[in-house]
Amino acid sequence: MKKQEVFQSYKENIMPTYSKAPLIFVKGKGSRLWDIQNREYLDFFPGWGVGNLGHCHPKVVSAVREQISKLIFIPNNYYHIQQAKLAEEIVLRSYPAKVFFCNSGAEANEAAIKFSRKFGKGRCEIITFENSFHGRTMATVSATGQKKYQEGFEPLVPGFKSVKFNDIDAVRNAVNEKTVAVMLELIQGEGGINVATKDFVLGLRMLCDEKNLLLIIDEVQTGIGRTGKLFAYQHYGMAPDILTLAKALGGGLPIGVMVVKKEIADILQPGMHASTFGGGPVVCRAALGVLEAIEKEKLLLNAQEKGAYLFEKLNLLKDKYPVIKEVRGLGLMIGVELNISGKIIVEKCLEKGLLINCTHDTVLRLMPALNITGREINAALQILDEVLKEYSG
Repeated sequence: MKKQEVFQSYKENIMPTYSKAPLIFVKGKGSRLWDIQNREYLDFFPGWGVGNLGHCHPKVVSAVREQISKLIFIPNNYYHIQQAKLAEEIVLRSYPAKVFFCNSGAEANEAAIKFSRKFGKGRCEIITFENSFHGRTMATVSATGQKKYQEGFEPLVPGFKSVKFNDIDAVRNAVNEKTVAVMLELIQGEGGINVATKDFVLGLRMLCDEKNLLLIIDEVQTGIGRTGKLFAYQHYGMAPDILTLAKALGGGLPIGVMVVKKEIADILQPGMHASTFGGGPVVCRAALGVLEAIEKEKLLLNAQEKGAYLFEKLNLLKDKYPVIKEVRGLGLMIGVELNISGKIIVEKCLEKGLLINCTHDTVLRLMPALNITGREINAALQILDEVLKEYSG
């Protein structure tokens, strides 16, 4: 199909649920993308964090090729080796637990919500946080602490109470006899790259232990190395009761995982919850390739080192251009808050061949692959410098 034919097909046949840049990508490798006209782009926001290994990583590609020729699908009322191996690897790298496989972050969070209600035996309320984002299903959008995602979909699913982020007193005051869990992102991605403080998270852990509440950590975006550790909760010296994962784990294929501490995991019994395609052979084999690549290529260390370098250079840009209010984040999950709308900055960067994102209207979001190189960072910074200079007069 030619470029205009693709645009016309979308217009006629696909529901307009996404704001789209007028780009048609046909090839990707590492942190590079090529469009239908063979123009090259540097991708500093690969799929909202899906591309932690960049595009078409060799270990993922070879794993998928090998598996897809043997077994593509098997229903979950049978066993298969790749699911067993992946579950074992996730538990080995996290904490004593059992896992449930599904297809997305929203599904993983939905599973956590259902699990919490079953655990609660009548207690059904979950405390979430302002500016949070947990998904697009009816329960997860109800849990999300941003009205803009909820408008027009009322009535929302009851049982969620949103309070101020990083405020342990607000959480404590919200707890009542119906409360069963607290659910949070350690870094609020869609909320503007807001980082939970260590005191706040440890306070939540203590409060949940005291009140017999489940602590649910949503690591759909922060998990699988994004922050310089495999899981962001490992920065805080504690472990959750439930951990949700998705995005980067599949290396570009759809996957979701709910990880539940072992002593309560068997609350869900056969028939209580399911996912037809969850944990299929191909995506599990891809995820094993992701974990192998992160370990063998020392990508957690690279994320720490390149993240520190990128923070340093962005703070130099902050000193140079008053349009930047703050640089914040952790590892390679970075927000650059501006005192102007970020949309025009994103568009101008795109014109120059750099893909970034804007969230919460004024926060530029940079989330390059964990295997990003210093040279690629410098190239991105040069483009960002040129664009910011134009808007800092």
